[in-house]
Amino acid sequence: MTTLRLPGLIDVHVHLREPGGEHKEDLTSGTAAALAGGVTTVLDMPNNYPPVTGSSTLESKRRAAAGKALCDVGFYVGATATNAAEAAGLAGQAAGLKIYLDETYGPLRIQDPSAPAGHGLAALLGHFSTWPADRPIAVHAEGLSMAIAIGLARTFGRKLHVCHVSLASEIALIRAAKRSGARVSCEVTPHHLFLTEDDERRLGALGQMKPALASAADMAALWDNLDVVDCIATDHAPHTLAEKQGDSPPPGVPGLETMLPLLLTAVAQGRLTQARLVELAYQAPRRIFGLAAQADTWLDIDPDARYSLGSRELHTRCGWTPFEGMSVQGRLRRVVLRGETVFEDGRIAARPGSGRPIVPAAPGRNAQNAGSAGP
Repeated sequence: MTTLRLPGLIDVHVHLREPGGEHKEDLTSGTAAALAGGVTTVLDMPNNYPPVTGSSTLESKRRAAAGKALCDVGFYVGATATNAAEAAGLAGQAAGLKIYLDETYGPLRIQDPSAPAGHGLAALLGHFSTWPADRPIAVHAEGLSMAIAIGLARTFGRKLHVCHVSLASEIALIRAAKRSGARVSCEVTPHHLFLTEDDERRLGALGQMKPALASAADMAALWDNLDVVDCIATDHAPHTLAEKQGDSPPPGVPGLETMLPLLLTAVAQGRLTQARLVELAYQAPRRIFGLAAQADTWLDIDPDARYSLGSRELHTRCGWTPFEGMSVQGRLRRVVLRGETVFEDGRIAARPGSGRPIVPAAPGRNAQNAGSAGP
């Protein structure tokens, strides 16, 4: 059997649901899913209950991760209308600042349509002017909101990371912004690369997410402009089947365990090179978010294995996938984290607490990965 060895992947956009949504996922089950997908570092979003918007909620998450996580975890701090100064003071402890400009799932949103005129702009000016210029601001910004975010980043000289780009017009805007010298990076999700609005009609609520699945032409534009994309990130957003099958299904799908086989299949099909896969899911995430290398950490993969994705093999608590039945090529056999085998042939071997809460790098220096011997 041929064995392909890759570095442990980094997913810069996950929702581990703790605190407040542990029935869907928690720090242990979510990081188990990460390891089962070849991901050894995740960056967790702040739209929890309560949301992570200050020092106490951020520290609470870090303490929980120290005892429960199976892979390394970094945490975003969320922007509100009133926390610009406190958020900026946490930049050295957070993966980045997350600003929600458009309708999403969770309690955080800056552009609240019920707020007084100018309220959202004032909040955005506060965050873009105070957040440190060397740390990324990640935005949920679709369509015109994306143009606003790019304009603010240019105005204040900030690093902008655009989450889950899904449309041809959006990827064209990011290409133009990069050409003009904007400090902008972006990510694309596997579900926007491999599913379309036709799949949403087939899947029903299991295919509903934010941003929504787009047209086949939009999906083709993402592939055609993959040179503009910096990262592939899952936006892992688990909900239970009961919630998805209810009267008001929340948007979001799990993705940590399906990203790697989907990308390996794209490599096998000649749509992506192995080197580009490593750039999108390891090198660029490290560079953009100032993450340390993990010492003695790698993936062993059988690149020739063919199988179908299915819910029975999943470790995520929600227990389903929108990619059910999809044929893929390339199976993860083993994950080694800091010299220890933490996943092998479908079995999680890591202990809760073997993952570590991470701290980003200071400018021009290597990141300090709490207790890590990584370079």
